[in-house]
Amino acid sequence: MPEQHDLTRILDDVVRYRKRTRELRELVLANVVMIGEIPSPTFGEAGRMDFLRNRFTESGLESISIDEAGNCTAVLPGSKGERNILVAAHADTVYDATVDHTLYVSEDRISGAGVADNSLGLAVMASLPIVLEKLKIKLNSNLVLVGSTRSLGRGDLAGLRFFLDNSKLPINSAICLEGVHIGRLSYSCLGMLRAEITCTVSPDRQGDGESFGAIAAMNRIVGKMLAIRIPQHPRTSIIMGSLNAGKGYKAPPPSAVLRFEVRSEQLGMVGEILNEIELILAEMNSDPGINATIQILARRRPGGIPFKHPLVQCARSIMDKLDIHPLVAPSVGELSALIARGIPGVTLGITQAGDDDDSASSVMVKPIMTGIAQVIGMLQAIDGGLCDG
Repeated sequence: MPEQHDLTRILDDVVRYRKRTRELRELVLANVVMIGEIPSPTFGEAGRMDFLRNRFTESGLESISIDEAGNCTAVLPGSKGERNILVAAHADTVYDATVDHTLYVSEDRISGAGVADNSLGLAVMASLPIVLEKLKIKLNSNLVLVGSTRSLGRGDLAGLRFFLDNSKLPINSAICLEGVHIGRLSYSCLGMLRAEITCTVSPDRQGDGESFGAIAAMNRIVGKMLAIRIPQHPRTSIIMGSLNAGKGYKAPPPSAVLRFEVRSEQLGMVGEILNEIELILAEMNSDPGINATIQILARRRPGGIPFKHPLVQCARSIMDKLDIHPLVAPSVGELSALIARGIPGVTLGITQAGDDDDSASSVMVKPIMTGIAQVIGMLQAIDGGLCDG
């Protein structure tokens, strides 16, 4: 185990890095704008991956490739190359190409579709090789950079899963980057189920003057789901994400779709709630003319590293030195793919969201440099063996 003074040196350096990285502000902001203005909906990330490949080439990285899942990967070789540190950021956003992707940069913020989730995270990852070069930091370990595809929604982390399943480089530790919020510290994964319920009502249940339709039927389903007993400890929740049905005012719709997630810290609890939901649907299907089905889109198992793990404690020490208040929360994102493969990792946020109604469309500029200094400090701590469990 490295001596304590090694961590002390890193803590002293991160404050200096925060000041020095201000010199690199224009590089980072330019990458944010160029990446953010390329539409990148889930399954449509090719444009961003081409840009990322060009950036990696300009930075002189090695093993640059776009794999079968569309991920763009590259390696910054370490001076020894005995270990591999992964830095990953997902490239997809929830906005399709029909949305205006123009980004606006003012003195205090960047605004535009998807800048927080996750154009900024991807831009910081793309900037890391130049930032490390300007700070004259040479890692002993190889730095493996991955812009991952197909992370959100129906993508179900397919890009990062593919990389981890097929990479020939054994990953020792990992950092996942998200645009917001600075202070985010995720080191565990919730159990999670993401699903859609489709409810259809046959025409003979929608006679003239009858108000019964798919909305009314789905309302019964939602009511029964909300009545499911959910424990407060460990934390468990059913999140109703969206309900789509109908097009007008006077005609009961024949179908409705409910999108939802179930999350829990307790192993097996998500499965128990799923069983209850399936019983609710079976009861609904016993009513003639109603057909309710469920499609599972994604599942996660709870897990992760403990709070006392050196990776977590180093992150907290670095945040404290930079006056960042840790926001500890479990993840259902990229980190869960690492946890499933026994790779110790954390998810870190870069800056704080703006005060817009849509928190994914605005980020603050000033904290970005602190967020980058945090990431560099973590890379050095991992590289020095301070985060080995």
